[in-house]
Amino acid sequence: MEQKFIPYGKQKITEEDINSVVKVLRSDFITQGDKVPEFEQLICTSLDVQYATAVNSATSALHLACLVLGLAKGDILWTSPITFVASANCGRYCGAEIDFVDIEDKTGLVSIEMLKLKLEKAKQINKLPKIFIPVHLSGSSCDMRSIKRLSKEYGFRIIEDASHAIGGKYLKKPIGNCDFSDITIFSFHPVKIITSGEGGIMTTNNKLIDEKMKMLRSHGITKDIEKFKLPIPGPWAYEQQELGYNFRMTDIQASLVISQLNRLEENVHKRNTILDFYKESLKGLPIEFLEIPEDCYSACHLAIIKLVNFSRDFHKKFFENMRSLGIGVQLHYSPVHLQPYYRKYGFKEGDFPMAEKYAKTALSIPLFPDLTKDEQIRVINTIKKAIIT
Repeated sequence: MEQKFIPYGKQKITEEDINSVVKVLRSDFITQGDKVPEFEQLICTSLDVQYATAVNSATSALHLACLVLGLAKGDILWTSPITFVASANCGRYCGAEIDFVDIEDKTGLVSIEMLKLKLEKAKQINKLPKIFIPVHLSGSSCDMRSIKRLSKEYGFRIIEDASHAIGGKYLKKPIGNCDFSDITIFSFHPVKIITSGEGGIMTTNNKLIDEKMKMLRSHGITKDIEKFKLPIPGPWAYEQQELGYNFRMTDIQASLVISQLNRLEENVHKRNTILDFYKESLKGLPIEFLEIPEDCYSACHLAIIKLVNFSRDFHKKFFENMRSLGIGVQLHYSPVHLQPYYRKYGFKEGDFPMAEKYAKTALSIPLFPDLTKDEQIRVINTIKKAIIT
């Protein structure tokens, strides 16, 4: 009997989730009713942050965050080379130049030492970034306190790409509270910790940032008559004051993620339990798990292992063996600077050695709340088999 394929990640949709969506579908408003504002307020309460703006994707959120912070042609944005391409593309949407900061070997997170060195050199040649986007890979926070100190010294703004990290904590506080950043971004793509199908949200403690984000997500339009620049022609009036976008989240999406938000804590706890079992069961093998910094409670979006002392050819062979045996492994991520688009700007192999080393040894193994113990044991046994094949 052929065994079921186990994906690296998978959404969980309950009857409660379905009923929440159906309730909205049967209501008078399925796009811009009361569910999006309700979701935004719940996020503020959950993450202990003042403002939240929901949008149709985390990519849109990153784009808007860059626009609101004034990123434009002639400016520079830095981020990690180990991330999804959206973390860099958001700067290109604004016409900015992109550069990267190498990662730590053990955590996969941006290296603070490399960031310090790069900032020192950039200051000398007047090429400092306007925005830095640290990426909370697999659900663990970067060292945001150190990044914030550096931002004060060198004058850059901070957008946390926390697409993997909702439900995680840094210094015992929720990731997304913006204690050490201007804006934090979360993703609600189906493989993420909670989902709205597609969707994202931006959090901030700055009222003006929040107001501009809300305007830009909806065509640059305001209906707040107190902010009108022209005489009010009638009760139907609205004004387009900026060139904005249609990046709005719908009430259908918001109702789904509101329902899922109710079990966020349970979801993250299950993910940590699964990861702990992997670590205990795979001791003694020539693999390493990404380390979680001591000041973090990881949201455990991904379980990332690295092969130790194997060739690049074996990395590919191991990957193919796992897939052929029904285990859905994946690489998160290929270095952004080596993508053909970014090579056009002069990036090449050898530019960020730790990121490139990571991509030759790392892969994600299945981790999601509904992963059964039997399925997890199958993953473990398959790894043991593939590692010696």
